[in-house]
Amino acid sequence: MSQVSMTVNGKRVTGEIEGRTLLVDFLREDLGLTGTHVGCDTSQCGACVVHVDGEAVKACSVFAGELEGAEVKTIEGMAEADGTLDHVQQAFQDHHGLQCGFCTPGMVMSAHALLKDNPKPSEAEIRDYLQGNICRCTGYHNIVKAIMAASGQDVSGIAAE
Repeated sequence: MSQVSMTVNGKRVTGEIEGRTLLVDFLREDLGLTGTHVGCDTSQCGACVVHVDGEAVKACSVFAGELEGAEVKTIEGMAEADGTLDHVQQAFQDHHGLQCGFCTPGMVMSAHALLKDNPKPSEAEIRDYLQGNICRCTGYHNIVKAIMAASGQDVSGIAAE
């Protein structure tokens, strides 16, 4: 067992972990932040995407012990303190970019990373970026629409699939 300290959603946390403890397990089991989902355990589905030092990371593919001193942001840290959704979360709600909701936290975190790097992505760029995130319910149409809306773009021209 070893100790790890990091900042998660703006709060300094410390925990006792085994060397093999994945970030997703540390977040869910030790910190109770269950919005980061475990979907595939193989880094394929993107349900566990969080931000580490400002970059999108699949939390099932990194050991918690590697993140000593890191800044981690999960889906629970995206909304305002009063519960007001951030602009990407609000766009997902407004454009029904979710159905069952299982992939939604990872999609929202990935969307934030995309918009940070590309503030006005095209439909094709969004679809390309989301290749690492799997949704089995929506067909991605409304997810793409939500991300475009969050970027301030007109979504009326996006054709249904």
